[in-house]
Amino acid sequence: MAQAIPDVTENANKPNTQQKPKDRDNFIYIGKKPTMSYVLAVMTQIQGGATDLHIKARGKNISRAVDVAEVVRNRFAQDMSRRISIDTETVEDKAKNKLNVSTIDIRLTK
Repeated sequence: MAQAIPDVTENANKPNTQQKPKDRDNFIYIGKKPTMSYVLAVMTQIQGGATDLHIKARGKNISRAVDVAEVVRNRFAQDMSRRISIDTETVEDKAKNKLNVSTIDIRLTK
């Protein structure tokens, strides 16, 4: 029996119905990129209508997260308020040793 080959062009014009949850769109995870890259990401979210943003970082990147939040608040969005949460996560390294890593979650709201 021959199996029917699906028509690839059939789904080409349909919009993507798989979308990530809206609550995850407002999270900016800070890494090793320059500070202004993350400021641009935050401002893009704000221009898109987001009123509640989370800037998250761990370890050495915590200072960069604070810089991002302060640049956004002082230069671009003076009307935003902030709430800061700090925590400690336990992670395992490659040698299976448990390490405590500090985390920060800066919540910016209008």
